[in-house]
Amino acid sequence: MNREIKKRRTHPHTRRAIKYANDVVSGKIPACRYTILSCQRFLDDLERKDFPYHLNRNRAERFCEFIEMMPHVKGKWAGTQLKIEPWQSFIIVNLYGWEDANNLRRFRRALVFVPRKQGKTTMVVPVGLGMLTIEAEPGSEIYCGATSEAQADEVFRPAKAMAERAKGFKQAYGVSIAASSIFREDGLSFFKRLIGKPGEGQSPYCAIHDEYHEHKTSDQVDSMDTGMGARQEPLQFIITTAGSDTSSPCKELYDYAANVLEGHFQNEQFFAQIYGIDVETDDWTDFNVWKKANPNIGVSVSEEYLRGKLAEAIQRTSLQNTVKTKHLNMWVNAGVGWINMAKWNSNADSSLALENFDGCPCWIGIDLASKIDLTAMMFLIYDNGVWYLFGKYYLPEDTIELPGNEHYQRWQMDGHLVGTPGARTDYAYLEEDLLKVYETLQVQEIVYDPREAEYLMQSIREQVSCPVVEMTQSAAVLSEPMKEFEAQYLAGNLLHNGDPVLTWAAGNVMLKEARNKLYYPAKSNVASKIDPIVAAVMAMARAKATVEDLEATQGFVEL
Repeated sequence: MNREIKKRRTHPHTRRAIKYANDVVSGKIPACRYTILSCQRFLDDLERKDFPYHLNRNRAERFCEFIEMMPHVKGKWAGTQLKIEPWQSFIIVNLYGWEDANNLRRFRRALVFVPRKQGKTTMVVPVGLGMLTIEAEPGSEIYCGATSEAQADEVFRPAKAMAERAKGFKQAYGVSIAASSIFREDGLSFFKRLIGKPGEGQSPYCAIHDEYHEHKTSDQVDSMDTGMGARQEPLQFIITTAGSDTSSPCKELYDYAANVLEGHFQNEQFFAQIYGIDVETDDWTDFNVWKKANPNIGVSVSEEYLRGKLAEAIQRTSLQNTVKTKHLNMWVNAGVGWINMAKWNSNADSSLALENFDGCPCWIGIDLASKIDLTAMMFLIYDNGVWYLFGKYYLPEDTIELPGNEHYQRWQMDGHLVGTPGARTDYAYLEEDLLKVYETLQVQEIVYDPREAEYLMQSIREQVSCPVVEMTQSAAVLSEPMKEFEAQYLAGNLLHNGDPVLTWAAGNVMLKEARNKLYYPAKSNVASKIDPIVAAVMAMARAKATVEDLEATQGFVEL
């Protein structure tokens, strides 16, 4: 026992987790942007002052030690003890090390996106067994959920085998094993499968959902989540590869996780670890980028095997989507992210303010969306050869206060979003803001999408002398101005002030191609708003159309 305590005090797994995070952030370990952001989040949290959570290294170490007491139950290592790799230590230390002031675990939901053949069983099975035993609370209910019994058995059968074969495990924790459950002999705690949509009455302490991309609805995940309300420190652990259905609840959760890692959404109890390649910049046929997506390469999956998959996919196009999803974690039908976020963020200057450009020419783009959705008014300003972009955003307060809209609530609190009273956007707020800007800037044109807009725009027409122009949001209209917008920000000639709403929207824009080879902006799901960028592109379209006149009268250089 003394030897065990001494060993734990050295915290080898915690030290490995910290080293792993540092190696990822420094570039020593190849990683995609989201993996880097997760590791940076961990390192930043370790340094945060007045942070409501602390890292209990003993607790994290205890769970890692528990995992390594379990045996492999299949494959070439069957019968040997599990060994946690550094990337797995990082995940487990996060989940079981962070605590609040009451010593309750910080993370209540974990989402791990990892390709196939990465030793998934090594993590998820011991998590279920550990939540049944060393991390249990009275009457712990542990579920492994899936869409079919066969898929659920990918977790449950190895769990039964581990429980049977781990030396002294059943005796130490009073565990018995039946055909369809593993249970504690106190009669109240169990570990069992969960298939499809569950009924009412479960009070899960831990719910493991395998291959979430196969779920057509979020019923199972939502039911487990809401059932955890009576638990002090529950854990919902979702682990999956990517898929091809971009309308699935899995893709929506993936996008949410990406926004948490990017810092657009704040959720201190949500852990996300996403492995993949950087789709916008990486060439999937370059094997070097495969190392980003496959953290267990050389351990549970060989480089030779993956190189073979790559070679076969290059030769057989029919295999490419399967290889991309299963081995690179790419959403194959998700479209291409349009804006290079690293470059976009490098163009941010927090000192910029709309008030600093009095007298400068400006084009205003307005996307009113619907009266219950995000409305964006964008100001595109030209000054001394550089474009500057600012925005104002409007949303009904009833929408802002809905569950799941915490990002809107924070932006409203910070002054980045205007909440208008009631259930529908009051466009009078937008009209008032527009007319204030009109008094100080040389507004060249106001451009708007005619949907939802005619009454408001007629009122504005009566109060301004500049053209007020309709513009439909079609590929034929937006394709060329999108290219111009892209060229300007990539050249460093389009600057912004780091506005979080605008940056969030920039990261949401997918590039889609119409049948006529023209491009248009799209979003991956209904929650991923792109209205600010669409309004900015509309403004760019009119700026490009009128710049020749401005050159002749004010000495502007050609775009």
